[in-house]
Parts: sequence; structure tokens; C-alpha cells
Amino acid sequence: MSEYTRFAQVYDAFMKDAPYDDWVTFTDEACRQADFHPKSIIDLGCGTGEIALRLAEKGYTVTGVDMSPDMLTIADQKSQAKNVPVTWVHQDIRALAGIHQVDLAISYCDVVNYITDEADIEQAFQRIYDSLQPNGMFIFDFHALSYVEEHLVDHTFTDVNDEMAYIWDCFGTETVGEMVHELTFFMKQQHAYIRFDEEHHQRTFHASFYTEALEKAGFSKMKITNDFLTENEKQEEIHERKFIVAQKQSR
Repeated sequence: MSEYTRFAQVYDAFMKDAPYDDWVTFTDEACRQADFHPKSIIDLGCGTGEIALRLAEKGYTVTGVDMSPDMLTIADQKSQAKNVPVTWVHQDIRALAGIHQVDLAISYCDVVNYITDEADIEQAFQRIYDSLQPNGMFIFDFHALSYVEEHLVDHTFTDVNDEMAYIWDCFGTETVGEMVHELTFFMKQQHAYIRFDEEHHQRTFHASFYTEALEKAGFSKMKITNDFLTENEKQEEIHERKFIVAQKQSR
């Protein structure tokens, strides 16, 4: 997994159009449909805290976990500025430890796609399972394989604004669903732009692999939907991301 370094400084600008409110709404609706009423939530791969803070503002007890201390520093600055309490934890979700009896775990914005090894995914799901209370839920998203192949791999994306510009090249590998993102940023500092480069490695799997890994960890009652729909209403279209809602099976 990537540990964001200088990227943390420009992450919010890079993600300025991210549908954070949609992730929060999806969380609420998925819980409502499952007749599940969580009080505590752990946000895995929380980044700079945008989703975690929105959930905390709604009254949930929220813990944000990320492997980037730079991201967590920014998240903590936001929570202090807003006077919104969130517990920030510096951990790799593949080695999640010390967190127990949480009602709901979430992992959004294709965080799971940064776990590129099958065994690591199984390990992460087991650690997440162990952190939940009996009948707790885990909700996450990942890039749809068709979207990766048709809309990401071998494409270039650019953006320019007053504070930052970037060039983002996405390359495929010989492995189906695997991507290497090469990003070049130009960040404004006083009267000049500072260049830095980032490389990020992602991989997406068929939904069946994720469900099998969830079952192996002990999850059940799994539901798969597309984009931010809680029901699959447009099966014929290519969807950007898929969501899986899974419930912990009491042993």
C-alpha cells in the first residue's frame, strides 16, 4: 500500500470534487435497509478525514485509521478547527490491532484497491472482522474491473487551478485489474511552482474474490451494488465502483 507523503499536502485540492456526501448518505441508507443502528464507526483509510468528520458531525463515535501520518495530521487539524471529536489512529489496515467491539467499519474511495495481494486482502478482512462486535457490519467500495479496463488504464488525466496542476497517467500491467498511477504535481509556493512526483499501485479483483475473502473471514449476508445505489437499478451500464455490504456472523 502507498503511504502518502508530499501528496498529503495537495490531497484535498486533488480530491476537491470527490462525492464525500454521497458516501455518507450511502452509509446511512445501507444501515437503514439492514435495520442496523450503529453508534461507533471506524473509517479505514480515512485520509484527511473528510468522511470521518461528516459522520462524527452526525453524532457517531468515529475512529479514523490511516497509514499516512501526514494525512492524519491534516485530519486532526480539521477536527480541532471544527471542534468535532474523532480518534485518529496510525495503522496499516492489513495489521489492524487494538480496536474492538466497533459497530460498523467502512473503507471508501477505493482504499481496498491499494491492497494488491490476495493474501493481504484476506488478512485485512480478518482483522476487520475481529474489530467488530457480533453482528457488526463492514461496508467498502472498489473499482469495477470493467471501469478500470475501459476508463482508467492507458488514460491520462490533467487539471489546473490557481494553486496546483497535475498530470496523472494510468498504466496497466500484465496482471488483470492491476494499475500503476504516475502523478506529477506542480504546487504553488509563493511566486513559483514546486514539482514533485508520486507513484501509486492499485489492483482490483472480481467481486466474487472479495466475497469469498469475506466469507473466509466469517462475514455473511453480503450485498453487492453499483456506484452509490443501494439497489442495482442499471445493470446494463459500466459502473465506476462497486460497494459490498457485509455483516459479521456471530460465532
